[in-house]
Amino acid sequence: MNPYERKRRWKYLLLAFAVVIAIGSLLYTRYLVRGIAKSERTRAQLWALSVKMLLAADDNDSFNFITTVRDSLVVPAIVVDDKGDILFARGLDSTRTYIQPAVGAKPDKKALRYDPQYYKAQLEYMREQHGPIKIDTFSGQYWLVYYQDSALLTQLKVFPYIQLTVIAVFLLVAYTAFSSSRKSEQNQVWVGLAKETAHQLGTPISSLMAWIELIKDKFSAEEDPLIAEMENDVKRLEIVADRFSKIGSKPKLENHSVYEVVKEYVDYFKVRVSNKIHFEVVGDPHLEAALNVPLFAWVLENLLKNAINAIEESGTIRIEVGQNQVKKQVFIDVSDTGKGIPRSKFVTVFQPGYTTRKRGWGLGLSLAKRMVENYHNGQIYVKDSELGKGTTFRIALKNQTTES
Repeated sequence: MNPYERKRRWKYLLLAFAVVIAIGSLLYTRYLVRGIAKSERTRAQLWALSVKMLLAADDNDSFNFITTVRDSLVVPAIVVDDKGDILFARGLDSTRTYIQPAVGAKPDKKALRYDPQYYKAQLEYMREQHGPIKIDTFSGQYWLVYYQDSALLTQLKVFPYIQLTVIAVFLLVAYTAFSSSRKSEQNQVWVGLAKETAHQLGTPISSLMAWIELIKDKFSAEEDPLIAEMENDVKRLEIVADRFSKIGSKPKLENHSVYEVVKEYVDYFKVRVSNKIHFEVVGDPHLEAALNVPLFAWVLENLLKNAINAIEESGTIRIEVGQNQVKKQVFIDVSDTGKGIPRSKFVTVFQPGYTTRKRGWGLGLSLAKRMVENYHNGQIYVKDSELGKGTTFRIALKNQTTES
């Protein structure tokens, strides 16, 4: 299992563990809510019973005792008669009142009554929450007691959701911060390693160039094709060193014919791989884009090597240069007749460390993505793939020709 797959599995395990904790917290809170709701139902029933007993109280001591018991059972409630008219209420907001003085009389501050609209709204709310408790009066009629959850129970119902939301936001912010910090550190390591590699390659490359010149002079081999290929490889090493030296700094982009850049690199590349691999380059040579040729050639190299690895024995690699006039983009499609990529891996293949090869590092496509998006302000993605038939990668760059 490659490191990326292992890391992804750990992420899934941690996510599953977090979901289990969240579900457990919600279930336990619901258990507590049900217990408190049952307790409040009992209190509401006792309150209704105390109201009924007050109607039958025949002495002051009993009346005072029952009143004390009733008042200790503080449950927001409204009592209505059998016609649905509100008789009285308890535990509601005492500030929702208004003064109703007699006609022609001065306002009496003690003549306070609940706002009828507030009364009505609370009664509807209570009817939605719980069924009524029936009180049979001694006159043969009955009253209905409606009640609502206490403030504590209401808060307890929403508390776990608020708590989980706060924890989720905190974890998201923390993960984003740590991920950004980790990526910054990785970039610094990557930049330092790349520049040091370029520096270390400089000396042996210069020596190789000098040795080739000495071989030419000593053996009069200026026209020898082997020496010419050696020179090409040394120049190739120079290009590689130049690529590494540009990492971490903003490369200079210049307008180039995309087709010509692609064709030139493919001509160099194809003579260094198996002759069982057939290359095709097609497209419009007049389409231009802003490129840093050494870095863009590196992108092509990674895509072509990836295509060769996907082709088991023999096959075709086709590179097409075209134009998307709607998006004003130049696209480069690199297609192979290899084993293909599952649709679920279209994004994963660009992750560092992901590889299907036993000895692969899983960095080629990741580097290609970095160079296209960070240095060329373009896009690279898997356009299409079918298992057993092949894959097409697409690079999309801003078309400079359409703007001129």
